[in-house]
Amino acid sequence: MTRVAVIGGGAWGTALADLLARKGELAAVTLWAREPEVVESVNREHVNTMFLPGAPLAPTLAAQGDVGAAVQDADVVVSAGPSHAVREVMTRAGGRLVRGALVVSVSKGLEPERLTTPSCVLGEVLPKGTPVAVLSGPSFAQEVYARQPTAVVAAARDHAVAQRVQQVFSTAYFRVYSATDVLGVELAGALKNVIALAAGILEGLGLGHNTRAALITRGLAEITRLGVALGAEPATFAGLAGMGDLILTATGPLSRNHRLGVELGSGKRLEEALAGRASVVEGVNTARSAVTLGERHGVELPIAREVAQVLFHGKSPGRAVADLMERDLKAEQWR
Repeated sequence: MTRVAVIGGGAWGTALADLLARKGELAAVTLWAREPEVVESVNREHVNTMFLPGAPLAPTLAAQGDVGAAVQDADVVVSAGPSHAVREVMTRAGGRLVRGALVVSVSKGLEPERLTTPSCVLGEVLPKGTPVAVLSGPSFAQEVYARQPTAVVAAARDHAVAQRVQQVFSTAYFRVYSATDVLGVELAGALKNVIALAAGILEGLGLGHNTRAALITRGLAEITRLGVALGAEPATFAGLAGMGDLILTATGPLSRNHRLGVELGSGKRLEEALAGRASVVEGVNTARSAVTLGERHGVELPIAREVAQVLFHGKSPGRAVADLMERDLKAEQWR
């Protein structure tokens, strides 16, 4: 029987913990949360009132406030924290891992200081030889919780590890494909948040479907260019982790990045739009990281650059759109 610890009590970690707890063959599922009120509400009321309100959780799901205690007996550990917190939290967890425990990263972002992916961070802080996989794709937490049919991809350098993740997570409504392009899956999941911010900005400006279609298409080209320059496989960006997640996040009203973009396009400044939000909007830090990576590797990222200008330098969204449209004419290229 498999014992699972989900490290991160946000909406996504909670939805996955609930999914796993409802699979009858798992021995036990523990959810670690930094916030004491989340631990208390899950254990007392079987609901995460802060991050997934109104969603009764599996009665067997237990919450824990001590990350070491949460992972100490787990066969599978799901790293579900925001990207900027992965190093700190999983360093604390690493010393208590069972030998051979499988660690699955479901975070979608880049570590801001080092511009590295979550799996790279895990490789640095976990005991040598720990098998690490990533799970990503078009998957809103609320819809996964509601058992709506969802398809994602599990990637690991060792395909057998990815196949093990398939077995752990797959259900009748949550279909998991396998892959080996770990870097591509993670970059796609992180960079699409920047394009989702841009899509929200367009909506906030009152622009329509023509504009959004162009943005998504050219945004995918940017993501692919940067990903390939960093060593990822081009085909990954046409799959669930790339195109699939980009379409969802750039068009779906449940997307935190898209919603923030709408507020920016409607005239709010970043500080106003972020005020009072409990959940991290990963695309904000990723926009800055993407621009830096593009400059470092000589990759042109015009959309990401304009998003960063709006976020951090006070550029008006309307001017950013005009500057994108008035760039020199060129042939359409994907790489």
